[in-house]
Amino acid sequence: MPLKPSKKAVLSIEDGPTVDLPIYSGTLGQDVIDVSPLAKNNHFTFDPGFVATAACESAITFIDGGKGVLLHRGYPIEQLAEHSSYLETCFLLLNGELPNKAQKQTFEATVHRHTMVHEQLRTFFTGFRRDAHPMAILCGVVGALSAFYHDSLEVSDEEHREIAAFRLIAKMPTLAAMSYKYSIGQPFMYPRNDLNYAENFLYMMFGNPCEEFKVSKVLSTAMDKIFLLHADHEQNASTSAVRLTGSSGANPFACIAAGIAALWGPSHGGANEAVLKMLEEIGDESRIDEFVDRAKDKNDPFRLMGFGHRVYKNFDPRAKVMKETADEVLKELGISNDPLLKIAKRLETIALEDAYFVEKKLYPNVDFYSGIILKAMGIPTSMFTVIFAVGRTVGWIAHWNEMHSAPFKIGRPRQLYTGHTARDYPH
Repeated sequence: MPLKPSKKAVLSIEDGPTVDLPIYSGTLGQDVIDVSPLAKNNHFTFDPGFVATAACESAITFIDGGKGVLLHRGYPIEQLAEHSSYLETCFLLLNGELPNKAQKQTFEATVHRHTMVHEQLRTFFTGFRRDAHPMAILCGVVGALSAFYHDSLEVSDEEHREIAAFRLIAKMPTLAAMSYKYSIGQPFMYPRNDLNYAENFLYMMFGNPCEEFKVSKVLSTAMDKIFLLHADHEQNASTSAVRLTGSSGANPFACIAAGIAALWGPSHGGANEAVLKMLEEIGDESRIDEFVDRAKDKNDPFRLMGFGHRVYKNFDPRAKVMKETADEVLKELGISNDPLLKIAKRLETIALEDAYFVEKKLYPNVDFYSGIILKAMGIPTSMFTVIFAVGRTVGWIAHWNEMHSAPFKIGRPRQLYTGHTARDYPH
């Protein structure tokens, strides 16, 4: 259904025309001004970083950073984290509504049937150096899926898109675990379809063929929450990369690989990895005050990672859930002497009580707590962003599918050119 403007803005261009710009209202959030009529008057808008630009219309996720609100299809993230599961949230993001009991069972069974990857993909891994970063491996093998699954590449076919969605959601934990196993020289573990999504991932990560591996209920629940809390976050850099890549008609596996590449950046998906690097830099509890003072010094480049959020100006609604989960994991594992976790817990107390952090709303965010949980589980920092990618896959697919379910244009941002004017080649 075409959008209908609620009102209009009038832009007066000096020594030029007056342009009427339609204003559209969503169900929540700010109104948006449609600036496309400017192109007819030989003008473009200039918005580095797209901080004030809506590039699409979407009904999937809503964020109010000022109020600390995150809604998936209208459901608050706190309620989903408490009552739902990752796969049920996947169904919600993809279909717009929560599943009934039969739909949930069918959805979960279909995901389980797609967990294995083509056997020839095993040899694909040997092309990487032994010390390759798991994100480098994941980006490559996900893109390569298009060479194996030719029956789900027609992006205009709704059934093909659905098959691709199931394959990606199901196979990402398998590929992620294989990336880890390859990096440490251990044999790949085949998925077990009698385990749930998070249990299966932990089994493939930490199991081995020599002995039985029992997955802890507390740890699998924590991993499921990590996946769920990272499932989608509106039009972030990686989701925008998926949409932009998809707007060219690229196959779904290439689009998700583009999202993984964007997520790998330290300013995006590498935040929880940066938390652990910061804790390692601090090194000892005795140095915490020194680094806190540095963080308060405007002239010192040091930053405390995992505190505050670019979008959430109040608090990160996901962080409360992650804090509770972190406490449960640390209790389950009986960890009290790990020096880095001691530093983390001390920093948490400071951030929640120190007037400087409270005034500036620099609360611990989801990356801070997820970093603590993954560290406690024994997962290396190089895998942190990989796990983020596993959880975010459904969000990427949901946005990609939403774009293909309605008319869209190929993405083509404009620029403000500041280079040389035309000049002749010297003879």
